[in-house]
Amino acid sequence: MQITITKGASADRVAIERADGTRAAFGFPKKGPYPHDAYHFFVERELGMAAGFWGLVAGGMAPDDVQELALAGGHASAKRAGVPDAGITQLIQAERLVECFEAASWGGGADDDSIMAMAAPGWAAGHVPPPEGVPDKLGAIRAGLDPFLAAWSALPEGGAATLEWPRHLETRA
Repeated sequence: MQITITKGASADRVAIERADGTRAAFGFPKKGPYPHDAYHFFVERELGMAAGFWGLVAGGMAPDDVQELALAGGHASAKRAGVPDAGITQLIQAERLVECFEAASWGGGADDDSIMAMAAPGWAAGHVPPPEGVPDKLGAIRAGLDPFLAAWSALPEGGAATLEWPRHLETRA
């Protein structure tokens, strides 16, 4: 699946073309200087998360439907913390780690131990275990994410970056 993220002033636009030729597009409000969905891409790809956001979208699920799945499955928030459905475990695992990488990039960086220290309470509050092997994969996440973030910073408004989701990491909807 090809993912094209276009830089906007108050929201970024995401357009996808799946391996089967189907397309989808959506906007995402800016939470910071970098696109939230790009963090998901690098975290989920390196952790092999076929049932994370991008794997589900690659498999045919509409992006809005992924959000609905997460809410219906008990995606934990401060208002409704509880044990989530097993089917959304990777969504929650990824989201908690994405939040840590976002915070690190906004604050000037963080080492692996700091990322893990930030993520552990998030996974615990979300009632999900840490993704398997995550400490050993943080370097690979950074190796993809850091150059992307540098390139994104240099893009003008209206500029776009394209990412390629691996076909073996898709979950059929």
